[in-house]
Formats: sequence, C-alpha cells, structure tokens
Amino acid sequence: MERTGGPHGASGTAGQDPEGLLRRMFAAAVDSVRADACVPPALPEPAGGRTVVVGAGKAAAAMARAVERTWSARGHPPPDGVVVTRYGHGVDCRHIEVIEAAHPVPDAAGRKAAERILALAAGLGGEDLLLCLVSGGGSALLAAPAPGVTLDDKQAINRALLASGANITEMNTVRKHLSRIKGGRLAAASHPARCHAVLLSDVPGDDPATIASGPTVADPTTVADARQVAERYGVPIPDPVAAWWERGESETPKAGDPSLARSTVEVVANAQRALEAAARVAREAGFEALILGDAIEGEAREAALVHAGIARQARRWGQPARPPCVLLSGGETTVTVRGGGRGGRNAEFLLALAAALDDLPGVFALAADTDGIDGTESNAGAVYRPGLMAQAHARGLDPRAALAANDGYGFFAALGALVETGPTLTNVNDFRAVLVAGEAA
Repeated sequence: MERTGGPHGASGTAGQDPEGLLRRMFAAAVDSVRADACVPPALPEPAGGRTVVVGAGKAAAAMARAVERTWSARGHPPPDGVVVTRYGHGVDCRHIEVIEAAHPVPDAAGRKAAERILALAAGLGGEDLLLCLVSGGGSALLAAPAPGVTLDDKQAINRALLASGANITEMNTVRKHLSRIKGGRLAAASHPARCHAVLLSDVPGDDPATIASGPTVADPTTVADARQVAERYGVPIPDPVAAWWERGESETPKAGDPSLARSTVEVVANAQRALEAAARVAREAGFEALILGDAIEGEAREAALVHAGIARQARRWGQPARPPCVLLSGGETTVTVRGGGRGGRNAEFLLALAAALDDLPGVFALAADTDGIDGTESNAGAVYRPGLMAQAHARGLDPRAALAANDGYGFFAALGALVETGPTLTNVNDFRAVLVAGEAA
C-alpha cells in the first residue's frame, strides 16, 4: 500500500526547522574533521635528530598549528618547517612557516614552496624525521615541474583536466607524472630519514596514493596510464611533457622501492567520519539517518537524479528509510563544463536535484564542500527547500537553463540560498544531506 505520510503522522516533525537541522548537521560534520580534533593522536614522538615539518593542502596550516600545540603540550622542542596552503586558508604558526598559493590551478608561489620543501627533505639524515601534513588541494599547491616541463605547461594541463569531467584519481594520475615531488618523490628525497605522513582524505576510498597525489607513498600508476587519461578526455599534452614522458626517469617510485622503506602514512580524517557526525545530530533530532555512501563519484547532475529518486521513494513508500529521515552521502562528483556560468560541484548537484524534485513537499537538501569553498566560488554550497522552484519561476529564473550553463552559483545566489562559511581549514570533500520530513514540515 502506498504511504502518504511519515511514521509519526502529522506531528512527525512538529517544531522542527528542517533547514536549520541541515545546517547543524553540516557544521557537526566539519567540526569532526578539523585538524585540532584529528591530528594530535596521530603524531609520532620526535626523532633522535631533527624533526622537520612540511605539508600541503587546504588544511595544511591548521594541521601545522595543531602540531605546534601538541609538541608544546608534550614538552618537546618546537619543530620548524614549511607548509603551503590555499590563499585565504593560512593561520598563524610560531615556528612553522606558512606559505599561501593558488588552487586549483598552480602558481609561482606554489612552485617556490614545493622547491623549499624538497630542499628541506633532501637535507635530512638517518636520525631525522620528516613529518608530512597532507590534505586535499595538495596536488595544485605542490607545484614542482618535472625537468623540461614549465609551470605554464602544468597550468594548461590542470585547466583542461578540471573542465574535462575526469575524476580525481584520473587527474592525479596525470599530475604525478608531471612532478618532482608527487607520486612518492617527496619521501624518496628524504631518504634515509624516517618519513611519516598524516593525511586528511578528500578522495573517495581514502587511498593515500591519490590524496594530494601521494607525495610520500608508492605510486601504482604509470606514465602509460597518464597518457591514456589525457587521450580519454582530449587533454592536449605540450611537447615538453611528451618529451619528459619518453624518459625512463619520468616513472614514479613503485612498491618495494628502497627509498620508500622508512615512509609510513596514517589517514586521520575522511568523509565517513564527517557523515557519522552528521548522522548523530540527525538522530538526536528524531530523524532516521541513512548513509548512502562516502565515496560517491560521477557527474554531479547524475548523482542528483539518484538522490532525488531515493527521496521520492522514501516520501512515498518509506523506503529505504521512513520519514522523518535524512539521506547522507560524501565523495567527489565531477562537472563537465559546457556553459559559462559560475558554480562548483555542489551547486551543480543541488541545482539538478531541485529541478528533479520540482518542489516535492517535505523534501529539503544541503550540498556543500567541507573546505568551505565550492570549486572556485566564495560559497561552500547551497540549500534547497520546497517552494524554491516556484520562487525561482516568479523571478524569471529557469533552473534547467541555469544547469545547461553550469550556473548553480548564480541561481542559488539570486534566491538567497547559498551556504557561506568561509574557509573551514579542513577538507574531506563533498557533503550532501537530503531531508525527508514528516507531514508537519
């Protein structure tokens, strides 16, 4: 028999603020994966010699600050070193230098930071420790072009990859084979020192070889794989890159390489941890919470259609969860850019979801990036509520035209539905929550 309401009848969500609950869930998800909560338990004791801290990523500065605070609390001498983070994501550290650089397309500041980090690693000996702080965004921020490859070459390839629809694993396969620091080369440079990496994962599956292009771990991909990705997505390869790929030294260190023998790694935060924190908030509010997956990939607009279908099933039939409920997912979708609008993955996802739901009663949603920046925009994401499509049409906004133009940001900005947090100083990638309320909502 078809269901028409939630399990608690008309009072199922009485007194609830669905949009407010979604925002609290997102805040809890982000808080659960901040550096201060995740980094200290994973830090090793100092080495017998020097301890040098290096790092890259949107959370790198916050991670460095957590190291300094933990070292001080343990009574250790302060460590020194250099980390590079995205512009606007820096924090004050007393001893570890913080450099800001461009993301997602690398710039000269990122190149200079990468060169300094390589030099620090190469200066270590067998009694020393290289402590690497790695988080999402590190691929763009660690820009050390391979011999003969220019920064312009890397920038052109990055731009093409970002617009191509390639997933993060495919993009990083190419990036690792353009670099002197990615794909295990940073750890190899530090040999014979001990190298320990602490990672905040922003990639589906939490593979250390993919997070920030795996600067301290063996690389399972090859130059041939990089060529195939470029060909698959029609990414033009400049002549200097093609020439580099013909040289044997262009191959990255593989499993069993002696230069990686003293390299260890620990993933301390990921999308699953964030989703579980959000689920706890939902359950405390009386909602069933269902985590659909922490590694959702594919086109953002196609993922939205699946989420919309599940929301309709829950609303109509009470499957796979009975309202009031929340459907949660993480991972990293992609956007194949065809239009000239503004909008990141999460705005695109939510715009496609809104068009598919078309003001379905009782369904609310939030999609945002846990780093606080959706693509290259200033917002983390956006929210959807019943009535939003009617509001859009009243203002002359066409959601399908906006989707065709990849203009999720512009659409939700016009409706006052953006989620704006500023940089959160962490990053476990996308957060999506679709709330299916009881009748009272």
